[in-house]
Amino acid sequence: MEKIKGKVISVNISSRKGMRKKPVKEAETITDHGIKDDAHASGTWHRQISLLALESIKKMQEKGLNVKPGDFAENITTEGIDLLVLPIGTRMKIGKVEAEVSQIGKECHTRCAIYYLAGDCVMPKEGIFVKVLKGGKIREGDEIVVST
Repeated sequence: MEKIKGKVISVNISSRKGMRKKPVKEAETITDHGIKDDAHASGTWHRQISLLALESIKKMQEKGLNVKPGDFAENITTEGIDLLVLPIGTRMKIGKVEAEVSQIGKECHTRCAIYYLAGDCVMPKEGIFVKVLKGGKIREGDEIVVST
């Protein structure tokens, strides 16, 4: 089994959906729920935590947008992993937290506040979602290990 490694660049939370998230040094994840105190923590829903690669954010910066981790409402900003090649069902460890890829991208029915603030949104095309299999703390700098 091949292992792909990356790292957590930023952990981000917000109290409301559709808004930029604020970086925090660490966050508590809850099994089958998501990140404690985050608007997207959903319980049994499959989109419990969102991930977006720093590489995607850099593409937007190269287009002239003044954006940073958390601005696309992602919970975890990653680096070093091509998130879009991970099939649904892929398992990963984020620090000590165990998660499983549950959705690739998403459909945006309306343009959210992020689109209007940033001028575009990469999350629908380049973000992924995971559900929490085993909770724990996630910290900036944690290693992400994907088993393929």
